[in-house]
Amino acid sequence: MKNEITLREPVAEDGMSLHRLVAQCPPLDPNSIYCNLLQTSHFAGTSVAAEMNGELVGFISGYLIPERPDTVFVWQVAVGEAARGQGLAGKMIENILARPACQGVTHLETTITEDNQASWGLFKGAARRLGAELHESVMFGRDAHFQGEHDSEILVRIGPFSV
Repeated sequence: MKNEITLREPVAEDGMSLHRLVAQCPPLDPNSIYCNLLQTSHFAGTSVAAEMNGELVGFISGYLIPERPDTVFVWQVAVGEAARGQGLAGKMIENILARPACQGVTHLETTITEDNQASWGLFKGAARRLGAELHESVMFGRDAHFQGEHDSEILVRIGPFSV
C-alpha cells in the first residue's frame, strides 16, 4: 500500500541512504559513510530501518553496551520529513526492544542535548510506555569533552523494564 511505513532490520546497502537521511535531519551530527555502513551491518540486530515507497524515511541505530548487555544504547534517531508526525520514532524503539538481540534488555540509554525538545519528548514518552523511571546526568560535557564546541550530551537512562 502506498505511503505505508514498514519497519525492518537494516542491511549494509542502507548505509548510503542512512547517510543522506541524517543529513536531512538537523540537528543530528553526521557520521562518515563508513560509520553508517557499520551501523547498518554490525548493529543491524539492535537498529531499525523504516521504509516508505522503497525509500528510507526513518532509522534508529542502537547497540548493546558491551560491559552491560542488559542495556541498549540508542545512538541516533532520524525521521525524515515525509514520515514525521506519525509516532514513527516511538514505534521504531518498540521494534528494537522486541528483537531477539534485546531479549535480556532491562534498560535503555541515549544522550540528548538540553535543547532537543523532540528527543526529550520521544524518550519521556518511551519511559511512560515502558512504565519505567527516567534518570538524567551529564555523560559528555561541553567543556570537558567537546572543548566548548558542542552542547553537553545528557545521558538519559530508562529502566528497569520488561518487554
